[in-house]
Amino acid sequence: MPSRLRFSPWPVVLLIGALTAYLSPQADWNRGGPFTPVPQAHSALPDAAVVPVPTALTPEARALFEKVRPASVQIEQLGQDGSGGLGSGFFISADGLLLTAYHVVDGARVIRVRTVSNQAFPARVVGFDNAADVALLKIDTRGRVPYLPLAQVTPRVGERVLAVGNSRGDFLQPRRGRLLALNAEAGRADFPEGTLEMSAPLAPGDSGGPILNPDGEAIGVVSYVRVDTQGQTLSSYAVPVTRNETLITELRGGLKRDVPAVGLYFDTAHDGISSPPGGVIGDVVRGSPAEKAGLVGLTRDQNDAVRGFGDIIVSVDGVRVRSADDAIFEIRRRKIGETVTLLVNRRGVQREVRLPLVAKGSLNFGQ
Repeated sequence: MPSRLRFSPWPVVLLIGALTAYLSPQADWNRGGPFTPVPQAHSALPDAAVVPVPTALTPEARALFEKVRPASVQIEQLGQDGSGGLGSGFFISADGLLLTAYHVVDGARVIRVRTVSNQAFPARVVGFDNAADVALLKIDTRGRVPYLPLAQVTPRVGERVLAVGNSRGDFLQPRRGRLLALNAEAGRADFPEGTLEMSAPLAPGDSGGPILNPDGEAIGVVSYVRVDTQGQTLSSYAVPVTRNETLITELRGGLKRDVPAVGLYFDTAHDGISSPPGGVIGDVVRGSPAEKAGLVGLTRDQNDAVRGFGDIIVSVDGVRVRSADDAIFEIRRRKIGETVTLLVNRRGVQREVRLPLVAKGSLNFGQ
């Protein structure tokens, strides 16, 4: 996988179940481009009692799936702008702590967790790490819930893995594959580094679900997939988790680690073909430092077709950038509270813009 993915020559990379706009230097991505938003929540959730368990599993895989399914959940979220979406997650303790991908709950006003027994619980965010794309949630329950043990050791390349998720309209169904690589490169500055690469055919809705080893231990949290131009999954990726991992301890302690943002949507569809080449701004977030500095995005007609470029970022603190990914990478190297200097080109005229870096969660995305 390339260290810096370019969308023109490379297959599309898709964040599974990503929210409508992951608008930060962690994921400033284009509207209407090769990324897809989270599927809208189903109008009626399936009754777990009538959802069949697939028969195309080996006896061993079927037994494992039936064992771990009760600890897996479907996650519904309602955003600040009223949009909704679905993701997956799994309990890691009997008192109702559960892991999911951060992008599943990023910007959510309401989070609801649904179990295989069709019980629904409100959930709150205990901690998160935006860059790692992992969040720890908590439901309040009087009883004990089934949970998955986290792996004690690093998984082995080549071993079979099982994912449980909610993609393709299914409710907590299995996907099988093999572990292809450890510590895989993200390929984009806005995806988590050091992920597990797998052959499991995952899709939107599986985000945040567990990746399990043959012993039924959770080895990862589903994050993103790489697909070809026809939308077929090439590889799936999960953030690794182990029992003694520092991140899990920090999340239990209430860690809320955000990423720096200026409030930009980047238009990656024009990477490498703009003049001059750079990070093409697709749009800006209302009330963000980018809007206050007067940055503008693409102009569009009444049918939302692109009519012309606005601002193109050509350098960040003096470092030349030639794509949205380059710009995101440079911005994310800074810290929240710092000031960044962007050199932007607007129809042949260049100017410098100084912007404060703020926490991504402080901006009103989706508005």
